Amino acid sequence: MQLGQTTVLRIFFLCALVAPVASKAQGWNDERSRKLAEDATSRRALQLADTGLVDYSASAKGYLTFLAQLGEGFTDPPKIVRADQLALEIFWKAPNLSKQRIFARRDTLLMPTDIQYHRDHLGIIQNNFPNIIRLGDGDEVQDVPHPLSALGLEEYDFSIRDSLQIRLGPRTLNVYEVRVRPRNPSLPRAVGAVFIDVESHDVVRMAFSFTRAALKDKELDDVSVVLENGLFEGRFWLPRRQEIEIRRSGTWLDFPARGIIRGRWEICCYVVNKGIDRTFFNGQEIVIPGSAYTNKSAFTGNILDSLPADVRAVSDEDVRKVQDEARALVREQALARTKRTGLAGRSVSDFIHFNRVEGLAIGGGLLSRLGGGVSLPIRASYGFSDRELKGSVGLTLERASGASIGLNLFRMYKDVSDEPERSRVVNSIAAQEFGSDYTDQFDARGALLRIRAPMVHGTIPSLEFAVEQQKPLDVHARPASGSFEPTIPAEHLDETRAALVLERPNRVGPFGFEIRGRAAGELISWKANECCSTTKSSLGRFSFSAQMEKPFGNNRLVFQTSGGTVQSSSSVPPQHLFFLGGPVTAPGYDFHTLSGKSAFSGRTEWRFPVPFPTVTLGRYGRTPSTAALAPYLNLAGVSGTNAPVRSGGASNKPGWYPSIGVGLLPMFELVRLDVARGLRDGRWTFSIDVTRDLWGIL
Repeated sequence: MQLGQTTVLRIFFLCALVAPVASKAQGWNDERSRKLAEDATSRRALQLADTGLVDYSASAKGYLTFLAQLGEGFTDPPKIVRADQLALEIFWKAPNLSKQRIFARRDTLLMPTDIQYHRDHLGIIQNNFPNIIRLGDGDEVQDVPHPLSALGLEEYDFSIRDSLQIRLGPRTLNVYEVRVRPRNPSLPRAVGAVFIDVESHDVVRMAFSFTRAALKDKELDDVSVVLENGLFEGRFWLPRRQEIEIRRSGTWLDFPARGIIRGRWEICCYVVNKGIDRTFFNGQEIVIPGSAYTNKSAFTGNILDSLPADVRAVSDEDVRKVQDEARALVREQALARTKRTGLAGRSVSDFIHFNRVEGLAIGGGLLSRLGGGVSLPIRASYGFSDRELKGSVGLTLERASGASIGLNLFRMYKDVSDEPERSRVVNSIAAQEFGSDYTDQFDARGALLRIRAPMVHGTIPSLEFAVEQQKPLDVHARPASGSFEPTIPAEHLDETRAALVLERPNRVGPFGFEIRGRAAGELISWKANECCSTTKSSLGRFSFSAQMEKPFGNNRLVFQTSGGTVQSSSSVPPQHLFFLGGPVTAPGYDFHTLSGKSAFSGRTEWRFPVPFPTVTLGRYGRTPSTAALAPYLNLAGVSGTNAPVRSGGASNKPGWYPSIGVGLLPMFELVRLDVARGLRDGRWTFSIDVTRDLWGIL
């Protein structure tokens, strides 16, 4: 039996929308689950009232990191901005007295920031929370009933999901994973899971997030906590490992940005019932003596050398699964309630930019969030040299799972580049001042339907369908000095396009490499209107890009590759060819002087620190005393070439074009300077730009 294209698309979209809902359709509050929750609550109450535990002292070491995450969907892992390493002395006395003394602390900046932490972020959580949960000195999470309390049994639903084993030091425990959800998610409540020992009904681990109503700061995306206990002296369950993560999301105009505070603690060396005087607990619970910042005896090596390799991601699969489910509920609540309209723009260049076609162009946009995950983006721009208005209007429906569907009507100038060679803001400056424009644009107007599915096995699939008209553009602007190259001779086309796009966010893959990439397969049919005649044709186009990185101590190995191929029974319109040349795809060769039906670009780069002058940034700290030096080898190749598409394309012969170069990345690696030499009909080139991680903002 064969399925038509329309049927396949309906099935695909139905699965994308229904899958998140179907995963929740499991039994809750069955007799076994309720009994286990009640027994664990009783057991916990006995532990809190146990007079056998009078007091204890312990030590803890941990990391507090501040990370930043940018981009639509936050698909790439966050980058560390600041890392703190702390060593604590911990004291507790019945019934609920706590004291924590930070006797050693050090930090390092990887990007400029003046962040200040809440004091209780600097210590651990004791007693597995009392019956009421608070975090962030009460400014982040306040007055949430503990699920395993008398009130919690009335306010939460429970469901046994699975039985599994957890290894705690030399012991392996058989536990039940019991999911927890609030009966009324509009109230301040926790959501997540507790892991309960099969035999004793003791709580071995808790993993919680919180409903939107529980978050005091409405700019918070979510707060999650993982508490793991260990059994000491065969009787007392006390904190062994803890994680806390606070994510604050927002948009800069319409560009998504997120700040993350992540704390990780390992607690050990308990001494029980040694008679700690009550007066010892006077004053603040967490204290930091001035000597903590000068005490280096508790640490060895550099902070980044000892920082856990998985600090940018939750390492435990069971915990990650719980947190993903809990955060899906929080996202669903946020999407349902968010209603606002505001100024929007995905980058600085959406508001002002310069190129050879438009000259100086200004623009802006509005984004209306209508609630229920529905949004209405509107954008417009106007070029003072071409005197043309461009813009788009769309309608998008987004699900908490990440699935979305959107329709967009547009008139825009598209770039033929599969890989941009410069950030837009640097290109605007270079084009205006020196006549160096690294864009090749053509006019496109039409409609686009995009269906995006949730992540599947680390990959995000999406389908795109577009109908558009295309035509060439002319040079209208004049630079302050120099002159512009002609524009690409795009053909007049009436085009229909269907595409399958697979995106892999940055994830750790084989051999410890961080891998991210994108692949797209397109089927394109078009009608060309030239010289009073109409021709019809079609083509298939495949393109890809990928980057792999792996740290080796303070050094880093980086691989970058991109390319693709296009197949057609007739000549390929210039706007669908592949173009290489420039500091990204072919350093040492002029911009887009290499073109063809097939292309490949690959780079191998080794980054290592070298001494570099440090500069103070006031309250944002100082720039590092090192910069990254990055020698590299690059190989570019094209085939299926015709006459050069661009003037000055004398190098456009089929074959391979190697080059060598070296980059320097100072200032927190936010800036990159490159010198390169093309080894086949190439030349020396120099470029300066911001790091590619910031290109989306600029």
